[in-house]
Amino acid sequence: MPAQDDEEQGQVFFDESDIIHEVDVDEEDLPDADDEDDIENIEDPDDSIHIFTGHTGELYAVACSPTDPVLVATGGGDDKGFLWKIGHADWASELQGHTDSVSTLAFSSDGQLLASGGFDGLVKVWDTFGNFKRTLEGPGGGIEWIRWHPKGHLILAGSEDCTAWMWNADNGNCLNVFSGHDAIVTCGDFTPDGKTICTGSEDATLRIWNPRSGESIHVVRGHPYHTEGLTCLSISSDSTLAITGSKDGSVHIVNITTGKVVSSCSSQTGSTDGNPESIECVLFAPNFPWAVFGGMDQNLTIWDLQNSSPRFICNHEEGVTCLAWLGASKFLATGCCDGRICIWNCLSGECIETFKGHEHAIQSLAVSSNLEFLVSVSMDGTARVFAIRDFC
Repeated sequence: MPAQDDEEQGQVFFDESDIIHEVDVDEEDLPDADDEDDIENIEDPDDSIHIFTGHTGELYAVACSPTDPVLVATGGGDDKGFLWKIGHADWASELQGHTDSVSTLAFSSDGQLLASGGFDGLVKVWDTFGNFKRTLEGPGGGIEWIRWHPKGHLILAGSEDCTAWMWNADNGNCLNVFSGHDAIVTCGDFTPDGKTICTGSEDATLRIWNPRSGESIHVVRGHPYHTEGLTCLSISSDSTLAITGSKDGSVHIVNITTGKVVSSCSSQTGSTDGNPESIECVLFAPNFPWAVFGGMDQNLTIWDLQNSSPRFICNHEEGVTCLAWLGASKFLATGCCDGRICIWNCLSGECIETFKGHEHAIQSLAVSSNLEFLVSVSMDGTARVFAIRDFC
């Protein structure tokens, strides 16, 4: 290859002996300036198999029917709820009547009824065709969450007015009001045996209640418990333990019978200003002696209940907002602030799949009753369905 004086000028020439292969290029295939801009702005692929776009605002809540594998309910900031079916783009039923954001949704355990809760302070009951049944009134503030009794048509809801309410969904009668918290009741549930209620609050306490009498059996507060408001709660399948997460970046496990803290863990990292990162979601594993929790520290922690120590700490690119077990398997889904959903093998601590498609933070996840679909809702205003049959 000749160089000589041309090399001094920064020029290099090729002759025919340097040609390895010739390719014909059509001028139409060459990128223009606009194409180059498009290449720089290529979006992530969309892995979803179904998208519901009936809402006109951010989505906050999703629930899958426990009996119909394709029936889904979603609610959001457009003050609406919808019932729709996976794979049936022509079927949707709008749940009308809320005058503020629909913040929470839940199906009854027998799949016959759906309850919706809104920041308008109302709980509404519907059948599975979207027909309105009745409104449950009473709370003086927005509804934070709804849960159904595991064995009947009783609804429990937590409110911004520092109370939790229990109604008979079949006749609308209020059965009890649970008063005692000093701030918003942010989380709560019936124990799986239906005999006890646990509620958590912004007042940094966990209260354990008798659902019949409304009596507060235990109040868990002070050292070694949370120092800031509770954000999430889950109860073990044998009804003996409650796990709670908080804005203070800590997780505590409480014996429901005694009201005593039996295990604790703190967020692994703090924020840039040195304050702890909030825990956003907690769950007990259905078939393993584990608990799992995630938060704004960008971690999923898989906690060994028998040894009171982490099995794995699984890193994400952004905060973890919600969790869902894929049935009773070893696989767990995490929803994240970056709009991605990660599937984790909790035996190995490995991320085995990442679902893309959402443009903004995931707010909630739900799994279909046949364990074939994972449904997510996002701040981007869409609900998306992903195939998970390979993991269950």
